[in-house]
Amino acid sequence: MRSILMALGLLLLSTVPSFAQQGAVPTGLSPDGGTTFVQVGRMLADPGTGRILTDKTVVITDGRVVEIRDGFVGEGQPGQIIDLRDAFVLPGLIDSHVHLTSQQSPTGRLDAVTLSTSDRAMIGVRHARLTLMAGFTTVADLGGANEAVFALRDAIRRGDVIGPRIIASGSSVSIHGGHGDANGYRDEVLHVLSSPSICSGVDDCMRAVREQVRAGADIIKITATGGVLSNTAAGLGQQFTEDELAAIVEAAHRMGRRVTAHAHGADGINAFLRAGGDSIEHGTYLDDESIRLMRDSGAWLVPTLMAGDYVARVASGPDNFFTPAQTEKALQAGPLMLDMAGRAHRGGVRIAFGTDSGVSAHGDNAQEFALLVRAGLTPLEAIQTATVNAAEHLGIADQAGRIAPGMPADLIAVRGDPLTDVTVLEHVTFVMKGGVVYRSE
Repeated sequence: MRSILMALGLLLLSTVPSFAQQGAVPTGLSPDGGTTFVQVGRMLADPGTGRILTDKTVVITDGRVVEIRDGFVGEGQPGQIIDLRDAFVLPGLIDSHVHLTSQQSPTGRLDAVTLSTSDRAMIGVRHARLTLMAGFTTVADLGGANEAVFALRDAIRRGDVIGPRIIASGSSVSIHGGHGDANGYRDEVLHVLSSPSICSGVDDCMRAVREQVRAGADIIKITATGGVLSNTAAGLGQQFTEDELAAIVEAAHRMGRRVTAHAHGADGINAFLRAGGDSIEHGTYLDDESIRLMRDSGAWLVPTLMAGDYVARVASGPDNFFTPAQTEKALQAGPLMLDMAGRAHRGGVRIAFGTDSGVSAHGDNAQEFALLVRAGLTPLEAIQTATVNAAEHLGIADQAGRIAPGMPADLIAVRGDPLTDVTVLEHVTFVMKGGVVYRSE
């Protein structure tokens, strides 16, 4: 841990000048924490209502919204004025599924045995900045080495490095030999790479959950089924037993943590939902029973359509770098995810935005919006998934997802109207997080 913190401090010395050269030095708060007036032409302050506000001024003090006034005010008053009168303003976006400390590449299997946790934290600093600059002011990081992910989360909270707020699971709770465990290396290497969150049996899985909470997990992420990118031909079906799933959910809920499950196969999806799980990541093979269970329980679906699109393109392309086991699963699952999301949406399932970035490239997160629209959501519904829906899903509705008095001042701006062309969200021109401006073009 000490080596990670020392490396983060060294990286900060080089990160800030680079940021200054891009003209993106934080400027949203005066040194004494004074007032900022953001003059807005059009604003979707609360996406849950769909109501567009025009000609408003957002008044910000100490990083929080204190008032939304009619008209363009601020002239002649002490404080900073930000002119967004020609822009469309929205709340900062939320991505409910990222992996900031990694990125899929042809060197991925080698990286697993050559990069240290300190290296992963440094990589995470770069990816966190890309994500924030893309307009995502809050993310959930689901699965990654505890030390690297938690150090990155805490460094951002302290203001040591630049990035979105992070809700972190740390390492996934997974079965021995399943998705989330190390696979495809020599036996002695597997023992080194395997995480303490790998478990077998009811008591051991409860231990894994409790140790993740002790290590600092904000949320518990489990792998209820096999996964596309695990280097093993173990399929995409259920891997934990029903008793193990029930024990994991009970242990997490008793310690005040939500539980989300990586799940592709319908058997694993349904078993996890029957055990009382809170949300499903991916959901590729969900069936009518899955939809009924999610609708009845209020569980969330995070469909990660970019991940499905990405793995299908890589696996079928001339430069495929996946192993044979990964390729087979990618070609099976990837093309199914758009239809899955459409069926879930039509069935009344609550959907929260998540990309699985780290599979696809960090900073491209907003490309998920167009895929959601292709799956049948309206542009407004797609925006809701990344604002009010994601905030409720992650239990942070009082901190993110809306622009309102008392809320942290997380604002983004785009040119054009995302309610008619959702792809304009791929070109964010202004980013404010906690009252501090990180991007202004």
